[in-house]
Amino acid sequence: MINDALVTYLESYLTEHRKARFQKVLSQRTKHFTVATEDVYQLHNTSAVMRSCDVFGIQELHVIEEQNVKRIDREIAMGAQKWVDLHRYHSAKNCIDSLKAKGYQIVATTPHTNDCLLQDFDVTKKSCFFFGRETEGLSDTVINEADAFLKIPMVGFTESLNISVSAAIILQFVTARLKQSDVSWQLSESEILEKRFDWCAKTIKSIDQILERYKNQT
Repeated sequence: MINDALVTYLESYLTEHRKARFQKVLSQRTKHFTVATEDVYQLHNTSAVMRSCDVFGIQELHVIEEQNVKRIDREIAMGAQKWVDLHRYHSAKNCIDSLKAKGYQIVATTPHTNDCLLQDFDVTKKSCFFFGRETEGLSDTVINEADAFLKIPMVGFTESLNISVSAAIILQFVTARLKQSDVSWQLSESEILEKRFDWCAKTIKSIDQILERYKNQT
């Protein structure tokens, strides 16, 4: 069972710099917003989206692999796979049902619907931003289940942006606006404790032996 005493014990194996870094990053993490990618074909795109999630403080990434099953490219993710929680689904419907059960509104990102421009998006609503395949975009399942549609304003001849670029633009904008709002967007104390344990476990060498040593001492 994860508790404060256990996590404090594990953190004694970290440098003061690493502990301070964990604390600083966790203070900026959120589950108010999350991201889902649907059957993205190019491996580097999903990996780059994960990297953007980490950069902008998004704790969870949901990956739908109904047709394309990929692994996260470590070189492009630049270590983000250690810090961002990845959830995989075999269908868009399962992903949507899970997110809606947690109170998320489903936001379809698409250049073809003028429902809401990025600058007009209501950041107070708990939202999951869905990004689709490189050529086809989002499936009919996501479009039909979406609670809102979001569009990045564009003034050139090109109709769309690369998925990873779109994700970075949207996440930078909505997280900046969120932090200026009155929304309680940060992780709960229990969520922070869980991540402190998780990140210690992913950082400390010989973690199994250290956990066993702690168990024998208590």
